[in-house]
Amino acid sequence: MTGPGPQTSGPQASAGTQPVRVLLVDDDALVRAGLQMILSSADDLQVVGEAENGAQAVEAVAAHRPDVVLMDVRMPVMDGLSAAKAITSRPAAPAVVMLTTFDLDEYVFQALQAGATGFLLKDTPPRELLAAVRVVAAGEAMLSPTVTKRLVGHFAADASNPRRREATQSLQLLTDREREVLGAVGQGMSNAEIGRSLFMSEATVKTHVSRLLTKLGAHNRVQVAIVAHDAGLLDG
Repeated sequence: MTGPGPQTSGPQASAGTQPVRVLLVDDDALVRAGLQMILSSADDLQVVGEAENGAQAVEAVAAHRPDVVLMDVRMPVMDGLSAAKAITSRPAAPAVVMLTTFDLDEYVFQALQAGATGFLLKDTPPRELLAAVRVVAAGEAMLSPTVTKRLVGHFAADASNPRRREATQSLQLLTDREREVLGAVGQGMSNAEIGRSLFMSEATVKTHVSRLLTKLGAHNRVQVAIVAHDAGLLDG
């Protein structure tokens, strides 16, 4: 499988740096134990709580205030989609990354629309899992250049779909430069990669991404990427 690109690698925590707080949500205790073991191997990551279903996850977010939530898609009581909506609607919400076996494409896509920052396959290699957690904690999207683009692209609307029309209309709100940045985000590029591609400083890229979030009414970069796909910017 393919995981996050090279930009996802991150340094270990330096002295005085607070570790990234992670909440694990899965109804399978063995899966949680495996994730706990992997995350505990990194000095800059800390598992602050676990939950067996979406309802417990919502409560755990309030109790533990994690930076990142790793959450299964299918769970009893409250599923991952409902939990993602509830969690991402909170003020100062943590980044939510869905865990999937990739046989639930449409379900995960709905979770991304609901505000999840990305998704990981459950067989993601440990090093890539750690890198992905660091990426979303830093405010970037967990957009694998291949897997996540495949998922989002699979559900990009056709010309007759209302989402395609809405996305196309939203482009009228953007400057030419913002459209270029939008297309780059849709390709899964990090801020640093966008800067190199479009000959801008990383700070300038961050400003453009922030404006895109506001103008498109998006909660995160994944939703911005969905607009790029829906508008046909990446067609062909």
